[in-house]
Amino acid sequence: MNVRTLSPFDRLLAGCERALEAIAGTPRAHRPSPAAGLAEAEFDEAERRHAAGLMRINHTGEVCAQALYFGQAALARNADNRQHLLHAAVEETDHLAWCAERLQQLDSRPSLLNPLWYAGSYAIGAAAALAGDPVSLGFVVETERQVEAHLAEHLEKLPVQDQRSRAVLTQMQSDEIRHAQAARQRGGIQLPFPLPQLMHASSMVMKTVAYRL
Repeated sequence: MNVRTLSPFDRLLAGCERALEAIAGTPRAHRPSPAAGLAEAEFDEAERRHAAGLMRINHTGEVCAQALYFGQAALARNADNRQHLLHAAVEETDHLAWCAERLQQLDSRPSLLNPLWYAGSYAIGAAAALAGDPVSLGFVVETERQVEAHLAEHLEKLPVQDQRSRAVLTQMQSDEIRHAQAARQRGGIQLPFPLPQLMHASSMVMKTVAYRL
């Protein structure tokens, strides 16, 4: 059986399709939502807006994760590492779908700036890949470490009765820890100063803006 080799134009179209799906589509999860079967909580308006703001941040974070992984995979030098990144992106698609569903349940919407977040994250992922697979995988380790920390923060900030959002974030946190461990085992290095600090600063900007917009 002949296997078609994708042309650069084919890969560009596929990349555009993935971007549109992440930014404006309705991604389909491969796993059921951890919130399935849990009853919706009762919120006052301030609690609902706060929960929606936190979940909008997490949705935007998953849009960024899609872009980062696909940017890194596009320029990965090792085929096995490329497949590892693409497999992780599939699990991040689950997170994206779960967060999108939760936003709908909270009568809210994704960030209006998701196209900007996606483009910037794709560029960062591609730049990390150009530095070589050890740096690229180290970028995954540091990214997932910071995401794990911010998910722990959000689990504390959620309205106490919001068990649906809590279930989603808890499973996401578990997946992110596993992604970091896998990238470290594949040879991801510790990123030098000041890269982790710059990553944290850019994340803080994203979280502050996405909470409202």
